Formats: sequence, C-alpha cells, structure tokens
Amino acid sequence: MTPQIIIVLVLTAVINLIVTLSFAVRIVGVTTGRIAITFSLFNILVLVSRTANTFQAPLLAKTVEDELKQQVTGNEGLFRLIILSCTIGSVIGAALIPSFQRMLSKAVEHFSVHRSVPRLLYLGFSGSGMQFIKENLKMPSRESITGLHPVKGFPRKMFLFNLVATAIMTISVLCCVYAAYLNPDYRTTASNLSGVINGVATLLMVLFIDPHSSVLTDDVVLGKVSVSYFRQYITYMVIARVAGTLLAQLLLLPGAALIAKLAEYV
Repeated sequence: MTPQIIIVLVLTAVINLIVTLSFAVRIVGVTTGRIAITFSLFNILVLVSRTANTFQAPLLAKTVEDELKQQVTGNEGLFRLIILSCTIGSVIGAALIPSFQRMLSKAVEHFSVHRSVPRLLYLGFSGSGMQFIKENLKMPSRESITGLHPVKGFPRKMFLFNLVATAIMTISVLCCVYAAYLNPDYRTTASNLSGVINGVATLLMVLFIDPHSSVLTDDVVLGKVSVSYFRQYITYMVIARVAGTLLAQLLLLPGAALIAKLAEYV
C-alpha cells in the first residue's frame, strides 16, 4: 500500500468522522440555547474537513492514472477499502458524539464569555483543556440505543432520505474515478461528473432533510417537541448515515458503470 493510499484512507475517515459529529451540533444548540454560536464554532471543524477533501480526490486520481499507465484494468479492492474507511470514520464519529456534545457545549460557554476563537483554540490545546477532553471522553450509554422505539416516532422518510443521500455522497467521487478503469478514453469527462451525482444527494438534503431537521430544531426551542425525542431523532439519523456508507458498497460498481457510459454522451 502506497503512502498516497494511506493518506487517502486517513483523510476519508477524518472527513466522515467530522460529518457524523455534525449531528451533535443541533443538540448542543438547543440545549445551550445558542444555536448560531454553536454552528459558527463547528465551522472550524468543517474547515478541516473541506481542507482534507481538497487533497483526497487528487491523490486518488493520481493513483488511478499511475495504474492505467501500468495497464491495470481495475482495482476494486482499493475503492471498497476507501468506502470501508468511510464506515469506520462514521462509526468512530457516532461513538464520539456524547463526548463531543460536552466539549462543544463547553466551547460555546467559553466563547459566549470571551468571544475570541484564537483564545478558545489556545484553551483547547492547553493543559487544562486537554484534561477536560480526557475527563469527558465517554462512549454512548446503553440507554441511548436500547431506549430507541422502532415504531413510535420513527422518522421513516427522513431515515430513508438520509440513507440514500449518504450512500450517493459516499460514492460520488469514487464512482467517477473508478469509471476511468472502465472507460479510459473518457476518464477526464467522467471525473468531472461527480458534481452531477452529488447534485442528487444535495437535492435530497436541501429539499427534505435539512428543512425537516431545522423545523424540528425550532420546535424543540419553542417547547413543542421534547429534547429526548430530538436526541432519538438524531440517533436514527446517525444510524442512517452509517448504514448509508454500507449501502455505498453495493452501489459502487453500478454507479461507476453508469458514469463510464454517461461520459460518452455528455
């Protein structure tokens, strides 16, 4: 395994870890009553995720280019390993959500007083900050899973939308890069079609998932929905995300074949 592939696997896991942690942001927002500050502070991690994403695709594309020069006709195992790193990152992120909620709540509290991101970062990396992180690293409680009600309050549509959107976003770039093996003559066109695939997932997010989550967040703030139900809803969405990365394994080859064919007619 080359250093480039190791970097891609690590970056992929980090990106999915951060995306999974984003589910905790709304919970922290409603429990602290400072939704805007919470999202603003989380954008620091989003910046890390986006920076990692800018390196991920070029490194993977370079690997495929090198293999095509060596007459390699496919490397399915590598792409499935990358999707597995998505699953691993999502699972780790899910396990860290309770700890992240405590840390983000503390960060919101500190920022509300001092109103300085550099000072907040300094505190986070200080001895006391590291001690706080160590003391608050805890696994999700058993009640958070066993307390779920499969029938009562189960958001079926949102679960399905999140499942499909996650699967599509997981394979969007991978399908386009893998299509280079299937249709080398149109590999440049195929690599640029990732936006088309992501567009489908984005539509699901913008038209259905985000509006529903936003309304639910406001309902919690207004007292129309309990915090416990909201936590249960977030747990279901996290499960849907992890399941979506597993579904991506099934969609990889059909998606790549579709992109390879579509590249000929663009």
